[in-house]
Amino acid sequence: MKSIITLPATSGALTFDGEPSDAELDAVELEMPLVLAEIDLLDAEIWMLDRPATALDERRVRRARNRVLDERRDLTNRAGLTQTGGAA
Repeated sequence: MKSIITLPATSGALTFDGEPSDAELDAVELEMPLVLAEIDLLDAEIWMLDRPATALDERRVRRARNRVLDERRDLTNRAGLTQTGGAA
């Protein structure tokens, strides 16, 4: 059986300081509208769990679902703008 030898990190790029990078923070910021729309949809669905659904509740869920779809579309379109070389 071969032994695995770990080498000490000699490069500053290999060290991890526990904080997200700027690129990771930008990605989170880009996805935040979708996350908030999904939270609103979840809130609307939870609201309807323990009581009969009224027309207003159904409208609230439908609007929240449409908002999630809109945000997914927008996020996909924004991501498509940053990529190059794709077939359009």
